[in-house]
Amino acid sequence: MRDDEDTFTPNEIRFAVASPKPATQVFPMLRFCLVLFLGVITAQAGSNLHIAAAANLAHVIEPLTTAFQNEQPDATTKVTLGSSGSLVAQITHGAPFDIFLSADKDYPRSLIANDHAIESSLTPFANGRLVLWTTNPKIQLSEPKAAIIDPHLHRIALANPDTAPFGRAAREVITKLNLTETLSAKLIIGENVSQAVHFVATGNADLGFVAMSLVLAPPLKDQGHWIEIPDSWHAPLTQCAVITKHGEQSHSAKNFLNFLQSPAARKIFARHGYHVPSQPDV
Repeated sequence: MRDDEDTFTPNEIRFAVASPKPATQVFPMLRFCLVLFLGVITAQAGSNLHIAAAANLAHVIEPLTTAFQNEQPDATTKVTLGSSGSLVAQITHGAPFDIFLSADKDYPRSLIANDHAIESSLTPFANGRLVLWTTNPKIQLSEPKAAIIDPHLHRIALANPDTAPFGRAAREVITKLNLTETLSAKLIIGENVSQAVHFVATGNADLGFVAMSLVLAPPLKDQGHWIEIPDSWHAPLTQCAVITKHGEQSHSAKNFLNFLQSPAARKIFARHGYHVPSQPDV
């Protein structure tokens, strides 16, 4: 190596200057380069969107993000699915999600109350629908209560009521029908509503309290049969989105929140088994 060659250490940033310039000319140039560099980094970060979505959205989130990226071609999305409660725990412990799509309104409110989400961003986008679903042809679903107490039933699946709003709604139904003691030995609990679906699909449960959006999805829509639980039997499953503190400066998060209320998104939700009221209740 020649003595006049520069040597570089890892992570070192060097500026090559053709000829010495007065400080009055060099410093403004360096400031301009730094501002330009930071601007590019910020723009790239703002176009990356990490979405935390409740498990009932498993089959609707892909068409939603595809439609969003058709409108916002510079945005890239990454989705993490789970029970609403487990996602809230992850956000609370610093998981880098930009926006949270919950199966209810209470979990987003808890994030707001603990300063982990932006209050003004709380947005209802659809109402989930609870159904009873079975792949067992011997089980009749002409009436929900009769189906639940069918003597052919040995196991009934539901999501964890402590972390999953669809599981909580199922527990409310069982309580309303005074069947808590009758069914206690038959219940098997999934981590989230997708796992409750899995229990029924694999024959590990005879019947399941699950989301309509999941049984209407292509993998399951031709399997078994289902009946919707009356809305009056449980608290509304008003699904809400909220921007997290991590996503507060994300333009993509704000754009996605707006997209969830667009006619295109509303059509997608309706097509996948959600009720989309004109004025969702928060």
